Amino acid sequence: MEHKAKAIRPFIGSNNFELSRSFYRDLGFEETVLTHNMSVFKANDIAFYLQDAYVKDWIDNTMIFLEVDDVDRYWKELLALNLTAKYKTVKLTPPRAEHWGKECFVHDPSGILWHFGQFFNYAFQ
Repeated sequence: MEHKAKAIRPFIGSNNFELSRSFYRDLGFEETVLTHNMSVFKANDIAFYLQDAYVKDWIDNTMIFLEVDDVDRYWKELLALNLTAKYKTVKLTPPRAEHWGKECFVHDPSGILWHFGQFFNYAFQ
């Protein structure tokens, strides 16, 4: 099977759609409203769909890995946004080094876990 894929866009949910929309705009994603209960958020060549839908088991088990060019710089930019003061349920976990690279973590307002990572070991890319 030959793939000529151009992108992959996950669908994620939210337990407070308006709050989550605000959060992702604060992270620097550009929002395009598709319907009253769904938006697409884009940054450069990546995108994802945010839905006004909450299923606890789905949200609690959703993780997204976003590769960045410099985790340490990205972490400093995250801290500068003061997200934990603005969004009471947001959690930030500082960068940690692994054998494959480095990553930091953000739980969005609904609890979705984002990994922001940088690969050092190309076998894991």
